[in-house]
Amino acid sequence: MTAEFKASKDHPLNPMPVAVVVGASSGIGAALAQKLAQEGCKVVLLARRKDRLDDVCQGINQEVGEPRAFAYPHDVTDFQSIPALFQNLLQDFQAIDIFVYNSGVMYSVGLSEYNFEKDRHTVEVNLLGGMAWLGQAAVLFERMGSGHLVGISSVAGDRGRVANPPYHAAKAGMSTYLESLRNRLSRKGVHVLTVNPGYVETELLSGAKTPFPPSTPEQVAEAIYKAIRRRKQVLYTPWWWRWILLVVRHIPSFIFRRMSF
Repeated sequence: MTAEFKASKDHPLNPMPVAVVVGASSGIGAALAQKLAQEGCKVVLLARRKDRLDDVCQGINQEVGEPRAFAYPHDVTDFQSIPALFQNLLQDFQAIDIFVYNSGVMYSVGLSEYNFEKDRHTVEVNLLGGMAWLGQAAVLFERMGSGHLVGISSVAGDRGRVANPPYHAAKAGMSTYLESLRNRLSRKGVHVLTVNPGYVETELLSGAKTPFPPSTPEQVAEAIYKAIRRRKQVLYTPWWWRWILLVVRHIPSFIFRRMSF
């Protein structure tokens, strides 16, 4: 077991690190939970769809040959339940060493559509749920003086584009929130990682045409795992998105407004 993934120093008798993944019933979350279990972690999976969550846990446990994945059905927009549920997880597993917020939703939005219900739900799932959960973990990790906080943002948060304003806004908010947590917690021994995936073969992208080949969830999970071990601050995956977006961020506004992506 690597030094980065040693058991919490608050609970030195815990034989393996505990990783919580919120939004783990499919896609990146499920793949990352599987990767962390393969690398020796207990993984606690949270998501709204209990049947899918149970299937993912069963698959992981069968692969590793022991009960290492545990399902907790949860709707991230039920904000009032989060503090008590977080305490229940601590009580059940004695420690949390890695916390990942991956929950996300992206509606298909017409270029002349302004639907507040869709917009509100997009922000609730992609941003506010993350703030509620990551804030709970931040309190614990600050007290411990260790831990890994991981938030899944997106390359969509780098600039506001015409296609989906609430999604871009929510992801931009998530990136800024994670940067603030990093600036607050890094001096206290807590690692905060912002993950900016490009196009990924997930349900959010189902049926969509993409200008670049999408990554698989497994490829993204592998990149996240390596970034956690190396204590990277920001991960673009694939790596070349960093350079694409460096160019995009410097396109003058009067030109960017005329672009259709």
